[in-house]
Amino acid sequence: MNYRHAFHAGNFADVFKHSILLGLLEAQKQKQSAFCYFDTHAGRGRYDLRSEEAAKTREYAGGVQRLLTSTRLPTALHIYVNLVRALNAGQGSELAVYPGSPLLASLVMREQDRAIACELQPDEAAALKALFRGDARFSIHERDGYEALKALTPPKQKRGLVLIDPPFEAQAGEFLQIEAALAGALARWPNATYAVWYPIKLRQHIVPFHRWIAERSGATSALVAELLLHPDNSALRLNGCGMAIVNPPWKFDRQLDELLPVLRELLAQSRYGAQKLEWLKAA
Repeated sequence: MNYRHAFHAGNFADVFKHSILLGLLEAQKQKQSAFCYFDTHAGRGRYDLRSEEAAKTREYAGGVQRLLTSTRLPTALHIYVNLVRALNAGQGSELAVYPGSPLLASLVMREQDRAIACELQPDEAAALKALFRGDARFSIHERDGYEALKALTPPKQKRGLVLIDPPFEAQAGEFLQIEAALAGALARWPNATYAVWYPIKLRQHIVPFHRWIAERSGATSALVAELLLHPDNSALRLNGCGMAIVNPPWKFDRQLDELLPVLRELLAQSRYGAQKLEWLKAA
């Protein structure tokens, strides 16, 4: 794989993904019993926005940077912004650090909760292991996330949240890998919530995946949230992104209904921005 998230850390897709992730984690914490957070494509966990990669694209300037002065935000977005601010305390107005999904999870998890984070790229996995060295809640694996999801579920904890966030280098073919991994995981660990992030370039690549979730995955309920900055009709750019949530928490659609319009307004790049929230149901 050639993908390196350091070029894209903190962009609009990260804001979308991570604010929803924090909302899902907070929902897990509504019950006292421990939960397990499973991250199939964890990355390095922490990104230096002053690195050569981040400085080259400065995608964070059109993403998280826009939110730092915002107030009266929806709960999940408020938590997200405060965590980013805290990690950058004393750095001035320009961001220096951006937290990946496992680091954000670690900041809101409780002592009794556990996490399994997988990363296949050796250098990224080494950085992830160094970041969580000494944190007994985390188990870090340098291995393929899809294979690990098959081998390591169900965990000891009955409840949990799985984030499937691949680099999508295979484009439409990535959905087939997700479908196979998700079907097996649902059979083994039906009580978990599964959140699948995906890029939006051409709509026709996404429709079959949604149909599969609704009709053949075995899921009892599934919710889809999408944020578009541009029309979904070009394969040459990232027009938006989505999150398919299987077994969403009770009334989580209400949180997303509050969150999505705010994200659309704060992250807009053109007059063609749009949002979408729908339950996936068999035809």
